[in-house]
Amino acid sequence: MPKFLTPLLIPPAMPRADVICSRGGKQIDYYEISVRQFQEQILPAGLPATTVWGYGPVGGGKKHGRKHPDLHHAPSLTIEARHNRPVRIKWINELVDKRGKFLPHLLPVDQTLHWANPPGGRDGRDTRPTFTSTPRPYTGPVPLVTHVHGAVGVGDESDGYAEAWYLPDAHNIEKGFATEGTWYNFFKGKAATKFDVTWRPGLAIFQYPNADRASTNWYHDHTLGMTRLNVYAGPAGFYIIRGGPAGDDAVRDSRTGRRATLPGPAPQENDPPDKTYREIPLAIQDRSFNDDGSLFYPDTRAFFDGITEYIPDTDISPIWNPEFFGNMIMVNGNTWPFQKVEQRRYRFRVLNGCDSRFLILDFSQIPGVEVWAIGNEGGFLADPVDLTTTNGNRLLMGPAERADLIVDFTHVPVGSYVLGNVGPDAPFGGVPIDDPDLADPATTGQIMQFRVVPAVDADTSTPPRFLRLPAIKHLPAATVTRPLALLEKVSEFFDAPAETGLGTVADDPAPGTWTRRLWADPVTENPALKATEVWELYNTTVDAHPIHIHEVKFEVVNRQDITVTEATQQVQVVPGSDLQPPEPWETGFKDTVVALPGQVTRVKAKFDTPGQFVWHCHIVEHEDNEMMRPYRIGPIQPGSPDDPGPGRRG
Repeated sequence: MPKFLTPLLIPPAMPRADVICSRGGKQIDYYEISVRQFQEQILPAGLPATTVWGYGPVGGGKKHGRKHPDLHHAPSLTIEARHNRPVRIKWINELVDKRGKFLPHLLPVDQTLHWANPPGGRDGRDTRPTFTSTPRPYTGPVPLVTHVHGAVGVGDESDGYAEAWYLPDAHNIEKGFATEGTWYNFFKGKAATKFDVTWRPGLAIFQYPNADRASTNWYHDHTLGMTRLNVYAGPAGFYIIRGGPAGDDAVRDSRTGRRATLPGPAPQENDPPDKTYREIPLAIQDRSFNDDGSLFYPDTRAFFDGITEYIPDTDISPIWNPEFFGNMIMVNGNTWPFQKVEQRRYRFRVLNGCDSRFLILDFSQIPGVEVWAIGNEGGFLADPVDLTTTNGNRLLMGPAERADLIVDFTHVPVGSYVLGNVGPDAPFGGVPIDDPDLADPATTGQIMQFRVVPAVDADTSTPPRFLRLPAIKHLPAATVTRPLALLEKVSEFFDAPAETGLGTVADDPAPGTWTRRLWADPVTENPALKATEVWELYNTTVDAHPIHIHEVKFEVVNRQDITVTEATQQVQVVPGSDLQPPEPWETGFKDTVVALPGQVTRVKAKFDTPGQFVWHCHIVEHEDNEMMRPYRIGPIQPGSPDDPGPGRRG
């Protein structure tokens, strides 16, 4: 596959449909965004196009009468939000053809997982169905529900709960199918009461307060048991919050005390097509393709480890793979693109959007470059981190993690250079990485190319070493410590994983005993409203897991070595082991943390918004097979599916 032939696509800003006023008079940015199926030139020109799904503005988007061409893309346009200014989005499932008939999935859907299960109808939706023979892939209408990853203060009706999915409003859906998930109607009623909006078949309307710190968030599908497939098909995009007390205007130049200047500009709504950007989002993903250009994703478990005996004869699902690693790297929707940069500073907001792959960004093959980390998922760090001096120009990024980087090309000689990846082509277990597992230096060890040219004018941005970032307001002391377990269920028939899992840790019947909890089990993580808790993530597996907690941004407290005793299902902190502080690029606030094997990772969060949310591993193959749990802030909501009274299960 030829590389570095396609210029990097810099995602434009998503056009708003309107600006509306709430009942209280507050202005709200309003979007109408749908998911559609289309063809996109992901591979270099001259090779086949790829059928994908992607978000885009309905009708091209319009504001003040101005219309735009169809802007659906994978990954999608960037939603630009302002601190404390709400955004309301009508999310529409438009996976239908021109005749209004549903489009089946582009990828093989395993029906033996605990998944949305529309064929199960009202009583069987959102379950793990049983079969008397191994089922074929599901080919019916596709459920979707969108989650803004990193949203804080959002109501549970707008969080994209995994059981709040909905099918497209197609006219050929088979009678008896469930057309929405278990929680959809309950959240529909909440949204109507809170926002005076009406959900109709094939859509939901969510609202985001954007009360969080300025930060780099992203949005993607979150359907129960199908996230790995739906996101791999394309629907994802950046959601950037700007302004407020921790925004760019609050950054100071330590030499003068005045406002610092960060590299820019970034794309904004209604920009001219030839505008030059120096703040650029980079969504890094891995994919594989068939010879005809279509997306390749395994249609059998045998692809992973050769197992060919499946449910109901064994406990192995026929299609689900424990992990998947694509053999090509894609950035902003193109394989191995290039970006022309001047000899000056640039700001890159980087997302690891891979399904399973941990990245280790490697700038070390770019002579003279300086790389500084200034932010992560929760906005600015406590202080700029000189990755060149302290970390060999490298940065570990687990799936779903984000990094806000300033890359200084001022002293890089004119020429072409490759941003590398020295992470593994396999599950990540920490460093050093065994040589056989290292990313292939000819393929997945390369991310994109920078073509360095002379600067056309003076660089007026503030050198990163002089940036004084907004102060971190630390969370209050925790009143609860909650020990939790990251687990893997080994098959009863093969020496291989059958499922992943989460669980609780308690001192009964013996200290450090873990108990596996399934998605269908009652809520065990139930913080009180306004409580601050430390969650201890005991990793009992041999791989690292990027753990994401919805609704909150947390502080990484520390890590500590543990012992794992499989025979008795116990974990214990190693006596006398050191408390390892967070990495410098983990300071501030995060929403996803790398939990390394053989360690307990501790995070602290404050739970300020009542409702039903989830926490899970963001290796989405794991998330889709029992490594996700519901959690609830505050009491059970009357009338909700968790309410034992009338209204249970929607």
